[in-house]
Formats: sequence, structure tokens, C-alpha cells
Amino acid sequence: MVGPTLAAELASLAARGWDTDTAVAVLRDHRVRRPQLAGSMSARLHEWALQLRAPFSAMDVDSRCDAINLLLESATSRPSLSTHDGHKPHLHFAADGDDVVDRVKAITAGGLAIFTVESEGGRLGACLREGCPEVFVDTSRNGGRRYCSARCGNHDAVRRHRTPGRRRG
Repeated sequence: MVGPTLAAELASLAARGWDTDTAVAVLRDHRVRRPQLAGSMSARLHEWALQLRAPFSAMDVDSRCDAINLLLESATSRPSLSTHDGHKPHLHFAADGDDVVDRVKAITAGGLAIFTVESEGGRLGACLREGCPEVFVDTSRNGGRRYCSARCGNHDAVRRHRTPGRRRG
């Protein structure tokens, strides 16, 4: 599930404020091979990260599929099965010789597509707390996640509780 979680972290990072060192750390955390961002690569990855937000913010399944199709068009490559380094068979969405940005584009677009199929179009979201830039992959049991974290959910609940004019029993 590297593709969708990597997409969520990059999209959130782009919304919080892009930082090349943090982006490289995110790539390393997701075991992206050769994660260095030399020259214009950081700017290219940042641009891609901004585009990744669309499927998470989509209001319905059709819009989510349209957003992912646009990403797939931009990241088109030829998928292949691999068993390198003793791993079980798994898909690679990009050629090993592609630069890190092209590989990340392929990993995230392909991963979002597969995850969306498996989740029947749901389970990608943007935090509902006003002002929160985070997006997430919903792996909860019931698929009803609305906030990026319990902290944001609690913050929003307190805000609603304290809203003037709220009927008190």
C-alpha cells in the first residue's frame, strides 16, 4: 500500500509547506529507491504533490476516478511484475532507470488506482477540520474516517460544542 500512503504524505506536505529535506525523508520512509532530489527534481515533485490532492478531496466516486485518471495519464508507464531481492511478486509501475520523480509519479498514480478499485471508490479523504491541510488513506474498520487524526476530530468536536447558539439541554 505504498502508493496511496506515499501520495497522502506528499500531498499533505505540499499543503503544509514544501521542504526538500522532508520530501526526501518521506521518500526514504516509503522505501523509494534512490530518493535524492537533485536540481529541478524537488520542484517537479512538489508540482506532482499538489496534483495528488485532487483524489483525496474529490466529493464523489466519479470525481475521484476522474482525478486518478488524470494522474495516470501524467504518469503513464508500463507496469511489470518483479520478485527482486527475495520479495514476493509485486508490481512495479516504472522502469528502474527512471528518475525518482517519474518513479514516484508512477508509484502514486498506480497505487491510488489499485487502492480505489479495492476500496470501491472510497477510503481516501481530506481532513474536515477547518484549516487542516492533511489528507489520508482510510484504513479504519468501517471506512468512516473524517479527520486525519483523533486530535483534529476532538478539536472540531470542541469547536462545535462551543459554537454560540448551540442548543444546550
